[in-house]
Amino acid sequence: MSVTFSALGVPAHLANVLSESGIETPFPIQEATLPSTLAGGDVLGRGQTGSGKTLAFSLPLVARLSERPQRRKARFPRALIMAPTRELATQIAKTVDPLAKASGLRTTVIYGGVAQSRQEKAVNEGVDIVIACPGRLDDLIKQKIVDLSQLEISVLDEADHMADMGFLPVVRRIMDRMPTGIQHMLFSATLDNGVDKVVKRYLSNPTVHSVDAPEAAVNTMEHHVFVVPNDDKKELIRVLAQGTARRIMFMRTKHHAKKMAVTLSKAGVPAVDLHGNLSQNARDRNLAAFASGEAKVLVATDVAARGVHVDGVELVVHIDPPAEHKAYTHRSGRTARAGSDGTVVTICTPDQQGDVASLLKQAGLKVPFEKVTLDSPVVAKVVGEVAEHVPYVAPVQQKRNPAKKKPAGESSNARGSRNGGRNARGGNSSGEGQARGGERRRSDREGAPRQSERTSREARGASAGRPARSARGANSERPSNSSRGARTGGRNAGAAAGGRSRGPRRAASPASNGR
Repeated sequence: MSVTFSALGVPAHLANVLSESGIETPFPIQEATLPSTLAGGDVLGRGQTGSGKTLAFSLPLVARLSERPQRRKARFPRALIMAPTRELATQIAKTVDPLAKASGLRTTVIYGGVAQSRQEKAVNEGVDIVIACPGRLDDLIKQKIVDLSQLEISVLDEADHMADMGFLPVVRRIMDRMPTGIQHMLFSATLDNGVDKVVKRYLSNPTVHSVDAPEAAVNTMEHHVFVVPNDDKKELIRVLAQGTARRIMFMRTKHHAKKMAVTLSKAGVPAVDLHGNLSQNARDRNLAAFASGEAKVLVATDVAARGVHVDGVELVVHIDPPAEHKAYTHRSGRTARAGSDGTVVTICTPDQQGDVASLLKQAGLKVPFEKVTLDSPVVAKVVGEVAEHVPYVAPVQQKRNPAKKKPAGESSNARGSRNGGRNARGGNSSGEGQARGGERRRSDREGAPRQSERTSREARGASAGRPARSARGANSERPSNSSRGARTGGRNAGAAAGGRSRGPRRAASPASNGR
C-alpha cells in the first residue's frame, strides 16, 4: 500500500489542495524528505530533474509558516526560495501559490529583466514567501527594499545550476544576511563547483536524501543518436518536428533558435522560440502558447534546460549537441518527467561523432549511433502520428502611433512652430524665434503665397493693436532667429515698419558682440 501525504505529516488542508490537483501519492524524494523537513531540520536533497523536488520543499515551508501565523511586515519576508532562472522561479510560484493561498499566506516573485516597481510594491505591502532569482534579490537588499533579518526558512533550489551560472558568490552574500539557526533546505542534482562548500557553511547537521545517483539517471527515456550529412540536417529537423505531441528542440545560440522557430512555422509546424534575447513578456507569451498547444514545438537555448515544465513533452531533440554532459542531462529532463516516458534524439553530423560519443560516456549512457535518412523506419517511429500542417501567419509588428494627418501644405517643420509657441507662452523668446525660423523655411520651399499670407496676418495683428511678431522679437531680451542676420539696423527698421527683417542668416557685421 502506498504512503499518503497525510501519513507523512502534511496538514490536511494542504493534502486536500494536492488531491484537488490530482496528486494523491508522494514521489520518492517527497517521501524521503518530508518527515525531516516538516520537523524543521536542515535537508540536503539530491534528485534528478523532474523528480518532484518543488513539492518536497514547498509543502514543509508552507506547513511550518501556517503553524505559526504572524502579522505581515513590509520588507520582511518569513521564507525565501532562490532559483537560478526566471522560468524556474515562475514554475515554483505556480506550485507554491495554491498551497500558500489555502494557508492564508502571501507570495511574490522577484527576478530581473522587468521593472522592479511592481516587485517593490508587493514587498512593501507585506509578503510571507519570496521566490527570487539571486541577482535582482541582491539589488533589492542593497536598496533596503528587502530585509532578511526575520527570515525563518531558506530554500536553495537547483544549486548546481546556480554554480554553473556563476551565482554562488551572490548566493553566499545573500545567505550571510540571514539569521543563524533558521531552517535551510538545499536541493541539487550534484555537489560540484562549490555547492559542497555552501552545504558545509550554512546547513547544520543536514539530513541527506539522495533518491538518484548524482549523475541523474535518465533510464526512463529512450535515447537515439541520428547521424546525417550536413546537407540533410535541416530537413531531418523539420521531419522530427511534425508530430502531434509537444516537443522541445535545443540549439546552441539565440540567433539560430529564433531563426529555426520561424523556419518551422513557415513549413507548417507552429513553433515558438525561448532564449535570453526575449523580454519577459515575450518569454511568458511563447511558453503559454507552447503549454496550451497553440505551438507544438519550442525551439530553445539552454535557458530552457531547467525550470520549464510542460506536461506531455514526448520528444527532446538536441539539434546542436550540448557542450557538456550535465547540459545533456538537464535538456533531456524536459521529457519523461514525473515517471512518464519520453524520447531523446541527438542529431549528429559525421564530424561531431567523436564529441557526442565522449558526451554520452560522461553522462553514463550507451547509445548506438544510427545512420538515418528522412525515410528511415526509426525516424518515422520517433515522429509518430504526423500533425496537419498549419498555414504560416506572420506575427503582427507593433507599430508606433502614426502622426495625425497634416493639412495640405503643412510640413513637419510645423512641429517647430508648435514647440516655439509653447516656449513663447512660457516667456522664452528664443522659442518664438524657432517658430519663426520654421515659418521662414516653409516659405522658402513653398513660394510667394506663404509670404503673402504671413504679411496679411501681421497686418491684421497690427490693426488689432498687437505688434507684429517681428516687432515682438525686436523688443525681446534676445534676438529672434529671423533677425540675427541684421541685429542692429535691420531690427530697428523692422520694428518701425511693423514688418519683419529679411536679412541674411549670417551677416558680415560683428553681430555676436550684441549678445
